[in-house]
Amino acid sequence: MEEYFGNELVKKFEEMIENNDEFYFDTEELEDIIVYYLELGDFNYADNAVNYGLKLHPNSLDIKIKRLEVLLEWEDYNTAKELIDELKAASMENTDFLVCYAKYYSNLGNPRRSIEICMKALELEEEENFLHNFIADEYVNLGDPFNALKHYKKALKEDPTDEYSLENSMLCFSELNKSDEAIAFLNEYLDDFPYSETAWYEYGQFYFNRKNYEEAIKGFDYLLAINSTSVGVYANKSACYEALGQYKKAIEVYEEMLELEYTKAFTFYKIGLCYKAMKQPIQALNSFQKSLREDPQFYLSMMEQSYLYEEMGGMPEALHFAKEATQLNENNLDYQKRLAFLFIDSGKFEESLSCLKKLAESEPSRFYNWYAYSEVLMLLGEYAEAVVILNAALKNHNRAELYYQLSNCYFNLKEQEKGIESLQEALELDPSLVQDMQKKYPYIKDEVKRVKAKAKVKKNN
Repeated sequence: MEEYFGNELVKKFEEMIENNDEFYFDTEELEDIIVYYLELGDFNYADNAVNYGLKLHPNSLDIKIKRLEVLLEWEDYNTAKELIDELKAASMENTDFLVCYAKYYSNLGNPRRSIEICMKALELEEEENFLHNFIADEYVNLGDPFNALKHYKKALKEDPTDEYSLENSMLCFSELNKSDEAIAFLNEYLDDFPYSETAWYEYGQFYFNRKNYEEAIKGFDYLLAINSTSVGVYANKSACYEALGQYKKAIEVYEEMLELEYTKAFTFYKIGLCYKAMKQPIQALNSFQKSLREDPQFYLSMMEQSYLYEEMGGMPEALHFAKEATQLNENNLDYQKRLAFLFIDSGKFEESLSCLKKLAESEPSRFYNWYAYSEVLMLLGEYAEAVVILNAALKNHNRAELYYQLSNCYFNLKEQEKGIESLQEALELDPSLVQDMQKKYPYIKDEVKRVKAKAKVKKNN
């Protein structure tokens, strides 16, 4: 990072801008300043440096090419094309220009033209690792992992330490379903570079994805032998033990991981899940509580405590933690369903309505969201509101249950005709439900007899 904080050329340039001075920089110095800002992602300052450079050196091809880079970053493709046309005659032997030229077509969604230009740039025998990666990426955009793999391999040959080429080579093998070739390629690479962290990580992931967890653990162990501070690798190793059902070993690895972490809430949560899987609820609760001490808003641990308390018969505590977790993650519909269930189970019907309303609005295609919502409204005696909800539900679901509910609402509201109409619809759709519905809604019992009698008379006539 020293180059970013101790760049004397940049300091001099920025002081000049701030003091409204004019200093002389040669073209190489200006290129370094522009590259600094481009790598930093500060395109405004890069543009300032380009404009100042062209003021001092108006005919500099190198600075004009840097201007082209800025235009591409700003997605100003019309101006970029004008500049490309201006530079093309004098710059077709310039690698930086050809890279910009290729990027222009890549950004416009023309990967084939981009590849052609990169192939031309390769003839100059400069930046070959970068260019092969560029070409490979374009083949990926074309959905051609076979040719992409060829160029990622060539990029890796130019720079065997290039993690990007290595990772993407493995992705291409996966796309091509060439598992044997992938592991052979990786083993060959590890023979040459046995201390490559990226290669051992890919080795572990390769076997993890194929559910060969023992072999995956070997890969992660090699990686940890090289770098014992790779926090994410401990998590992957633990996941292997979890998949094998060896929860005690998973916990041991998570505990090693805790010593390296700054934020430990998620790891305590994972330890809690392991204890839960081992049917040790007290230890699990203890871990979830440690998780919440690390991060009081870690709702995953809150909800897990809710499940555990429910299993242990502690329904008030189950409701409390479900409520807390849902408040922190309101858009999680599974949480809303659970909270609604716990409210209803606790007899807190009114409190459940906000959850049920959100579920019906968010998932209108799920019949039981509407059914439960209207049921609770009826339990509260809110028949008029239940009618509104049931009519909305019927737009999505032409179900007998909804008509039975609707008839019950109308009868309770003393709207006999509408009640009878709804009951007739229900009986036509599914008469087999009538006994259950009469038990739930005694009000319709006598009405069912009348409706059936009327239907019988009508049929006989």
